[in-house]
Amino acid sequence: MAALDAVRGLSEWLPGRLAALAPRITVVGDVMLDGWWTGLIERFCREAPAPVVELTSRDYAPGGAANTAMNLAALGARVRLAGLAGDDDAGRRLRALLGQGGVDASAVLGRRDTVTTTKYRIIGGDQILLRLDEQPGRLPAPALQALADLVPGLVSGADAVVVCDYGSGALAGEVREALRQCLEQYAAAGTRPLVVVDAHDARPWAGLQPDLVTPNAQEAAQLLGLKFDHGMDRAEAVAARRAELLHATGARDAVVTLDKDGTVLLSRRDGGTHRTWARAAAEKQASGAGDTFVAALTLARATGLPLTTCLDLAQAAADVVVHRAGTSVCSAADLADHLRGFADTVLPAHELARRIADERAAGRRVVLTNGCFDVLHRGHTRYLNQAKQLGDVLVVALNGDESVRRLKGPDRPINPIADRAAVIAALSCVDYVTVFDTDTPIPLINALRPDVYAKGGDYSPQMLAETPAVQAYGGTVSILDYVAEHSTSAVVRRIRGTSPADTQSAVEGAEPK
Repeated sequence: MAALDAVRGLSEWLPGRLAALAPRITVVGDVMLDGWWTGLIERFCREAPAPVVELTSRDYAPGGAANTAMNLAALGARVRLAGLAGDDDAGRRLRALLGQGGVDASAVLGRRDTVTTTKYRIIGGDQILLRLDEQPGRLPAPALQALADLVPGLVSGADAVVVCDYGSGALAGEVREALRQCLEQYAAAGTRPLVVVDAHDARPWAGLQPDLVTPNAQEAAQLLGLKFDHGMDRAEAVAARRAELLHATGARDAVVTLDKDGTVLLSRRDGGTHRTWARAAAEKQASGAGDTFVAALTLARATGLPLTTCLDLAQAAADVVVHRAGTSVCSAADLADHLRGFADTVLPAHELARRIADERAAGRRVVLTNGCFDVLHRGHTRYLNQAKQLGDVLVVALNGDESVRRLKGPDRPINPIADRAAVIAALSCVDYVTVFDTDTPIPLINALRPDVYAKGGDYSPQMLAETPAVQAYGGTVSILDYVAEHSTSAVVRRIRGTSPADTQSAVEGAEPK
């Protein structure tokens, strides 16, 4: 697993590699059955002004914690799921679907003293008309104790434990205490698994000292006593309260999911933030993208990927399912196909100019940056995230291979332009990628006239040849953070001081062996 700890970008080989590692992951949480009943509307009923839906199909999928487990299994994890369901038709259907998805559902207890939580959506004319929910109400004490008794066996041997608490009460009291005691024992022995808490309210789980909590924007706002006003930058608002959120949840790191605005990472270790941006999706009756995000995030972190790379991978997985109707999963193959698609996303100058004109006409602020980005490292990804936050649209212009050779020497680039472009394009913060072969990007700047030209390094605007060109049309030059210890040259020197196998592992774009 250690070979993945230097991977900073997303490549199509990565999902397959993670699936091959097949980490053992236990999910404990609120399980449910989702139903999507679709039909035609051609008349209204006589009794009331309500449409008559003539059902044409009934589709079912595991929901809640069960959807997280299904996504983990589809991505290649060995998954054990624990939760409470009823000894009823819905519970039997749920367990059957989980088995078909490769999830070990032997700890999903089908009990006669409760009912299975269900959410059935009635769809007509491509619109959700109604949702029918059934919930068990107050759960009986014997059921809670039966679930708690399973905890030691579930945690044993796990590389990660995911808690999915949606407030049903199934995880309160006995179950939470059993998890806390079990994790304390493993921590004392130095074998504690990764702990991820995905809860409507993460505060009761602070005693677990989770490695990650994943509240959505509304859950974070409620936890912090925030109110998001219209037009407020939600990522900035929660980042300003980082210390309070981490203290309240007891977590090492928090990832706040912002639906269409992506996610923001709040880290205890260095006080830094990392953003992801969601890819635009058509309006569909999609559900469960948050479960997919948590599953991919957990799988990636359990296999040793850097946390910022885990976020980018999880965002990519969520982007896959949000384009689908219903409750769906993202498999390792789906994710690889999605990342493979970025290999052909380099835009020629004339097409880029047309798209930028459209973006500007829509009132969006355009940011341009450029570089070789030969061996992607933490300094690069941090800098690109900062550049994205200067506007709405980020364009990255890559030096072509000949240009890199002129600038860096005959033995560079290490990665050809096709590989460099695919890795950069896969980052969620990047909207467009283009290539230039001139010694400076001044011709491209003159063609695009970006609102902001961003550069990373120990420069001042006066040192850049591009500054006069930007200032001539009223643009702004912004100098972003320089991370000297993570410079590309330093990375290349380390690579060349290692064995060929280690070199391949360290070079972005090549699959570690």
